[in-house]
Amino acid sequence: MQHRVLPMTGIHNFRDYGNYPAADGARVKAGRLWRSGQHIDATAQDLERVSALGLSKVIDLRGDSEREKYPCARPEDFAAEVLFFAGETAGLGGQAVHEEAGAGIVTADDAHRAMVRLYQGMAWRPILVGTYRLYFDALAAGAEPSLLHCLAGKDRTGLAVALAHHVLGVHADDAMSDYLLTNEAGNIDARIEAGAKTIRASHGEAIEDDAVRTLMSVDPAFLEEGLGAIRERHGSLDAYLDEVLGVSPEKAAAIRANYLA
Repeated sequence: MQHRVLPMTGIHNFRDYGNYPAADGARVKAGRLWRSGQHIDATAQDLERVSALGLSKVIDLRGDSEREKYPCARPEDFAAEVLFFAGETAGLGGQAVHEEAGAGIVTADDAHRAMVRLYQGMAWRPILVGTYRLYFDALAAGAEPSLLHCLAGKDRTGLAVALAHHVLGVHADDAMSDYLLTNEAGNIDARIEAGAKTIRASHGEAIEDDAVRTLMSVDPAFLEEGLGAIRERHGSLDAYLDEVLGVSPEKAAAIRANYLA
């Protein structure tokens, strides 16, 4: 799985979520679908690598406060269209959802329960839904390379990618493996250290190290609970995609036509 990760110094969790087998012998195209964390600390070399991808669209799942607090560095020749829905997709004041989940927790068990609760409701956050709709519209509009990201590139991004994999017919086991790659991609210890500072700054020094690691990582139960909540409320992922995100059967077919080979 590490071959999917694009080595970066200042951008965490940057990787290709294409190139998986799909239904009926098809395969998701490689080099077209990218995901990452935020880019404020990107180095000049990082930006050269981003530039080489030829991105047409960047879908930014962060809220207004996060974009203001952590503005993304861009290559000099950056020409991609940046898509987002105005408003807050997580906590106020530039918090990511994993930082939001840190409120009132101390132990790793506390953190795990908080992340499960977060995923159980994440699919219906109005501003996030708005940006998810823009994301799937972009996938249906053309097959040019795109980048999907939030702050850490693991929760809001992770759920969106899992839904996209479902539309593309990627097997659930492969979709879960891609989700869990967050725990190995790049320098996770540096990512956890950076997260610890912001989480403790917001919620106090009593939060244990293992709790911070839980908040900054992903776990199968998080995604399973998020997708399970969708199925419980809507009956299926396809119904949610259609009813909430506007991914009609026709739009889903267009996405598959664009990204399957």
